Amino acid sequence: MIVQVLLSALALLAAVFILALGRTAIKRHAGLPSLEGMALGAVANFFDTLGIGSFAPTTAWIRLRKLTPDSHIPAVLNVGHALPTVAEALIFITLVKVDPWLLGACIAAAIVGAVVGAPIVVRLPLRAVQAVVAVALVAAAAAFAAKNLHLMPGGGEALSLPPQAFAIAVGGYFVMGALMMCGIGLFAPSLILLPLLGMNPTASFPIMMGACAFLMPVSGFSFLRSDRIDVRLAVGLALGGIPAVLLAAFVVKSMPLETLRWGVVAVVLYAAATLLWAAVRGTGAVEDEAKT
Repeated sequence: MIVQVLLSALALLAAVFILALGRTAIKRHAGLPSLEGMALGAVANFFDTLGIGSFAPTTAWIRLRKLTPDSHIPAVLNVGHALPTVAEALIFITLVKVDPWLLGACIAAAIVGAVVGAPIVVRLPLRAVQAVVAVALVAAAAAFAAKNLHLMPGGGEALSLPPQAFAIAVGGYFVMGALMMCGIGLFAPSLILLPLLGMNPTASFPIMMGACAFLMPVSGFSFLRSDRIDVRLAVGLALGGIPAVLLAAFVVKSMPLETLRWGVVAVVLYAAATLLWAAVRGTGAVEDEAKT
């Protein structure tokens, strides 16, 4: 029953978000979706579906190509990857069994965290955004490296958690939901937290994807009302990402990802270094003003 309610609510939320995104694109005369954004959305969400995560690689590419001002990055990530993540959640919540009460509670906690975090992020000074995203990228790179070096927890076989671990998981998802609004991806910490608590790593997928699928559109409404967003790029990410999710989930399903993770580590650390340097020097503000 809980699962069916979640799936129905998610489908309704996605429909409302599509309308809001379309209206914003028309109102702001965004023009045709960014072709580079579509390609980036396809690649990032393909590997996101396989558990790599989309925020860190997308941020790295945006920084490398200077596609949008730094202060726009959190909004572009949360709005652009929202609908592909909804597609992931609909697939994994349906196919992978997990305790529905834990699923619902973690999703609710992440949404509350996002609602609290989004209004703060859209008002953060540029330097703060640069520093926070840079730290997030370093953390993501560390998680990818730890995974390749087999330092991350292997997890157990549980599909549910006892009360104390249940409460820790819910609290963790509240924090992760708030951090998502700063551009800090939820997948890597989820794949550490839940297996540490004894859960089957596969059971983490519907929980983390479900949480992201709800909180990203919910927070996306705040980002769409902000001036700190590149709507054309965000729409490109969404249009490229959805078919890539379907390809990864139903055709490819799994593939060796160790080499890719090392490549992501290198690119992500480069982007983190440039962001930290910009934050220290106070650069990016002029570019930010010119593009808004």
